[in-house]
Amino acid sequence: MNFAPTLNSPQPETLGAEITLRDLRVGYSEQDVLTDINLDVRAGEFIALLGASGCGKTTLLRALAGFVPVRGGTVSVNGTDMSQTKPEQRGMAMMFQSYALWPHMNVAQNIGYGLKLRRTEKAALTARVREMAALVGLEDLLHRKIAALSGGQRQRVALARALAIDPPVLLLDEPLSNLDSGIRGTMRHEIRSLQQRLGLTTVLVTHDREEAMSMADRVVILNQGRIAQVGTPEEVFHTPADAYVAKFMGANNTLSAQATFKGARLNLTLGQTQQTLPLACADGTGVHNPQNASGPVDILFHSEAARIGPAQADFLSLTGEVLQHSYLGAVYRHEIRIGDITIMVDDPHKMPVGSQIDVQIPATALSLFPAKS
Repeated sequence: MNFAPTLNSPQPETLGAEITLRDLRVGYSEQDVLTDINLDVRAGEFIALLGASGCGKTTLLRALAGFVPVRGGTVSVNGTDMSQTKPEQRGMAMMFQSYALWPHMNVAQNIGYGLKLRRTEKAALTARVREMAALVGLEDLLHRKIAALSGGQRQRVALARALAIDPPVLLLDEPLSNLDSGIRGTMRHEIRSLQQRLGLTTVLVTHDREEAMSMADRVVILNQGRIAQVGTPEEVFHTPADAYVAKFMGANNTLSAQATFKGARLNLTLGQTQQTLPLACADGTGVHNPQNASGPVDILFHSEAARIGPAQADFLSLTGEVLQHSYLGAVYRHEIRIGDITIMVDDPHKMPVGSQIDVQIPATALSLFPAKS
């Protein structure tokens, strides 16, 4: 089901607001959960807050909404400091993970709840509820009780309720986590399409990197209460700022090596073998080495970046034994033992268990970071 636009839908140029966070510090009791948060969100931009459980992403969202007090720094919307402003006066709408729908109300009453609190005139409220229901494809379910709705329909009710008040900023707290995987992909597309059409400034909290990358203009990765990296989905995936970001973005393979610089190339010693690969260049080729790591290093890469086959120029070449494999649909994922470590390699062809194979990883798929002590 696609969200259908309506004639009276708000226009992008009138809805989204800029958000500016400066030196933000947020916490509970005596402990800071977030420190030194600096971020600029453009009007109409879709931002995803991504990170492991406990990294502070939900706390940051709740601080934006005004549900968690700010200990230091500022939260500004269109240049106005909202740090001490009450939640209902910030012009933001928050969609909770649980949806927080009223079970004793029907769809129409839930959608219009925020408008009722704002003492909207009855005729205008009814018209707005119908408009929002049509926008999210619920126009035929206005009189149905919440208990009679599917998970996807409840999610649409919560979204329509949030949009009904014309918020310049929409805050989403893992809105898809309660949905079956079968409809999650569809809802990602529909929310993103709606956000773009309305011009909403949107901040999404998620622990699902695929969700963040498929929906957001930029991704903010949090690690232990600090921003580890901000960038487009392509930037954080291909050029991670540190090992935490690389691993969180799915670089599930780690090799230990000794690295030395040789002009624009990097000498890598892995066990008894030595190889030379180009460093990252302006054209995007070469090994990604953001911290100019040398000496003991960890080499991180994605399993889907590796290939099974003969050696090629500017590829890291490895030889190992297939321990096991699993079918993922489009490819087989192979567990391969190389010396005293194992790596995962994807390939469309299933390699026999026990076979010796050559693995190639392009230099552009490798990220180097100082080895952990």
